[in-house]
Amino acid sequence: MEFEPDVPRWRQVAVVIRSRIEDGTYAPRTRVPSVIQIIAEFGIASATAQKVNQNLKKEGLIYTEPGLGSFVARDALDILRNARAEEETTT
Repeated sequence: MEFEPDVPRWRQVAVVIRSRIEDGTYAPRTRVPSVIQIIAEFGIASATAQKVNQNLKKEGLIYTEPGLGSFVARDALDILRNARAEEETTT
C-alpha cells in the first residue's frame, strides 16, 4: 500500500479494514487480522497497528476476545451505514 503523506498511516489502514468489513471480506463475528498480521501486510510499526485496532474498537466495529483475537462486531455493518448516512447529511 502506498501511503498518503498528509494522512496518519493508522487512519489509512483503518479505512482499508473498514472497507473490508463493509464489502464482506471480514463478515460479522469473523476474525480480523491481528496486530502482527497488520504490521506484516501494511509495513507499519506495532504502535501504529495497535492504534488501528484501538480506534476500530472505539467505533464499535470490532471487539476482542482475550486469547482468541479480534472479531467483527455483529452490528458493524449498521454502524458503518449510519456513519456514512451521517457523513452525507453533514456535507
